Amino acid sequence: MTSKVARCGWAAGTEILTLYHDEEWGVPVHDDARHFEFLILEGAQAGLSWLTVLRKRDAYRQAYRGFDPQRVARFAKRDIERLVGNPGIVRNRAKIESSITNARRFLDIQEEFGSFDAYLWRWVDGKPVLNRWRAISEVPPRSELSDTLSRDLKARGFSFVGSTIVYAHLQAVGVVNDHLAGCFRWRELAGTRARGARR
Repeated sequence: MTSKVARCGWAAGTEILTLYHDEEWGVPVHDDARHFEFLILEGAQAGLSWLTVLRKRDAYRQAYRGFDPQRVARFAKRDIERLVGNPGIVRNRAKIESSITNARRFLDIQEEFGSFDAYLWRWVDGKPVLNRWRAISEVPPRSELSDTLSRDLKARGFSFVGSTIVYAHLQAVGVVNDHLAGCFRWRELAGTRARGARR
């Protein structure tokens, strides 16, 4: 990695953020385990920085049994106490209890749609939304899509899925490409998948 590479400003200066930006953020995800991982981590992030959560990611992976929604859905009171006492993760009881409830609702969606991935990508007809923001100040914290998806998830019994959290998920898993237009990853990820681009 070289400082001469043009990338989104939020990814500069910290190796863990730079690696996440260069290798993961905005890459279209079609794997339910990864979707569930991001739902857990983004729910945990509420009120905190993403860097804080990324630094705890390995501890989360272990505490949440490899982010297996079937295993997490079976967590009981003793598991909640185990997680609340785990210094490697965000020890917020409400967020922890929410993550278990969300695991159960995640399984409901898999049952209904075949996969969470199918449920999520149907909102954009399977085609990533490609934005062309020039400055970080232009990138919105939410969108009409995230508002609608947030309402639907809440109606299905999910929590900690406000529009801002949902929008972060859409960005992370590549449903929305919000790399700045001058970032080297914007063009790499745009490819031939670009639809609904904002100019």
